Amino acid sequence: MTAKSKKQVVDAKFFLVLVDESEELHQALYYACIRAKSAGLRVALLYVIAPAEFAHWAGVGALMREEARDMAEEKMRVHADYVQDLTGQPPIMYIREGKVVEEVISLMNEEDSIISLVLGAETESDSAGPVISYLAGRGIGQCRATVVIVPGNLSDEQIDVLV
Repeated sequence: MTAKSKKQVVDAKFFLVLVDESEELHQALYYACIRAKSAGLRVALLYVIAPAEFAHWAGVGALMREEARDMAEEKMRVHADYVQDLTGQPPIMYIREGKVVEEVISLMNEEDSIISLVLGAETESDSAGPVISYLAGRGIGQCRATVVIVPGNLSDEQIDVLV
């Protein structure tokens, strides 16, 4: 990659999508990809690994972190292929360890290129999800980018109409 193309990747504006185990990830990712492609922007993926519980056994904790990292990288590869297929560009990828809400807020405040956080909302329960619940309350004031919440019960065709 040339110095110019590296700078273009760094300077590119992008939509950030939190990669998790939720069913509504598909809607958030699809929306971000279609929106990014139509606006000539990029998609970034964030996967947050929960901190290891076995801190008092250093070897066990290190092994658990390594396994969690491998799983995160595999999950990201699958979603990166999907982003590449929809947008024609590979996503920017972040893997962090910590509490999900804290890491999302931290990345949004560190990375000036994020123009929007795109989240999928649960529609089958009383809660839209922990990150959305936090942001809908006191957390939104900590964000310096917009937050887009995509209902988890929308079809791709319905999302196409929105974008």
